[in-house]
Amino acid sequence: MALPPQSIYTLAPDMHICRLLNGMWQVSGAHGRIDPQAALQDMLVYHDAGYTTWDLADHYGPAEDFIGAFRRHLLETRGNSAPEHMLAFTKWVPRPGSMPRQVVEENINISLRRMAVDTLDLLQFHWWEYSDSRYLDALSHMADLRDEGKIRHLALTNFDTENVQRILDQGIRIVSNQVQYSLIDLRPERAMAPLCQAHGMSLLTYGTLGGGLISDTFLGRPEPRGSELNTVSLRKYKQMVDAWGGWALFQSLLQTLRTIADQHGVSIANVATRAILDRPAVAGVIVGVRLGLAEHRDDNARVFDLVLDDEDRGHIQAVLAQSRDLFNLIGDCGDEYRR
Repeated sequence: MALPPQSIYTLAPDMHICRLLNGMWQVSGAHGRIDPQAALQDMLVYHDAGYTTWDLADHYGPAEDFIGAFRRHLLETRGNSAPEHMLAFTKWVPRPGSMPRQVVEENINISLRRMAVDTLDLLQFHWWEYSDSRYLDALSHMADLRDEGKIRHLALTNFDTENVQRILDQGIRIVSNQVQYSLIDLRPERAMAPLCQAHGMSLLTYGTLGGGLISDTFLGRPEPRGSELNTVSLRKYKQMVDAWGGWALFQSLLQTLRTIADQHGVSIANVATRAILDRPAVAGVIVGVRLGLAEHRDDNARVFDLVLDDEDRGHIQAVLAQSRDLFNLIGDCGDEYRR
């Protein structure tokens, strides 16, 4: 199933992304073994179907190496121009500390080598300790490397609103911030999305399907515990469900999404994804891919023809109004990583 034109979003004047990004956290080792050859073949199927934008990180196991192997495969089998039609967004997640240019450039060079490119399409930067302001040094050097051609665009991941503003105040140009954003975690609406709109930035969102919890698979099921939560993602987002309102309210949300999905002939995951794609400043939703193991490409593609109306949104909001305010409970975007 080829993706329609509305699947494309202009993240920057020279960068047009697929609004459903292929998330490669699944190859990090936390979700079971991935066969490299099966993964490579599956990546080609995703690419040919129009899912041409990949999200990864330096610490996602062999993810950067997979991208490098895939680029080489495209070059060998389809010619020099073939890799131009794919985008790979990586991350740099250093330990806080001194950030001289040499340290920054050496780490960027590692990603360049692993991904077999001369320029990183998008580098998303994460920093663990805001009290250590040397993240501004790192970003300043990355901005220089961008201007010199080693990075095409500079972005952030899991930064809160206050520190994004601080970065912008330093004159550092940022195109996006990657944050957790779903119907059970609407924290970005409070402050982050308005800041993005004011400064021409976009949001890339993860956790939008709660690691698979926000799907038909879990509708009507008893609360999962222990070994049933058999991936890091399921355990993580089950904790978010607990904080948000608990399993009974979550079942009410899933049933509401199922009713809406029935009216449109789609899946719960489609409705949950569309609801976030429609939010202000959202450029794309990152959907985890289990390369060589499972795929939902055709189902995911239905998102692009789905239009939610005011009645649909009203039904969803009626359930969300019964939940806890995670902004007050957890804090701003990314604060769960810094408590």
